Amino acid sequence: MAQPQSANTVLVGKKPVMNYVIAVLTLVHQGVREVYIKARGRAISKAVDTVEIIRNRFLPGKVDVEDIKIGSQTVTNPQGKETRVSIIEVKLKIKE
Repeated sequence: MAQPQSANTVLVGKKPVMNYVIAVLTLVHQGVREVYIKARGRAISKAVDTVEIIRNRFLPGKVDVEDIKIGSQTVTNPQGKETRVSIIEVKLKIKE
């Protein structure tokens, strides 16, 4: 069963990177001080790009990467075969 996602979490997938950057910036402008960016599989590189764009272009000096968690998850494909998929979770802390 899937776990419910909190309001301060951005799940990175197939959309362009700037969509996720805008999602994070929207949360920051709403007053959220901790943002989690999560991705798995091929989307991990987009998650890293999202964090770097926020840190270097949009909020330079105002964001710290507080924690990075990596791991793997077992996923069953439509044919019933189990495969392992890499996952990443990046916790951003917004400075006052």
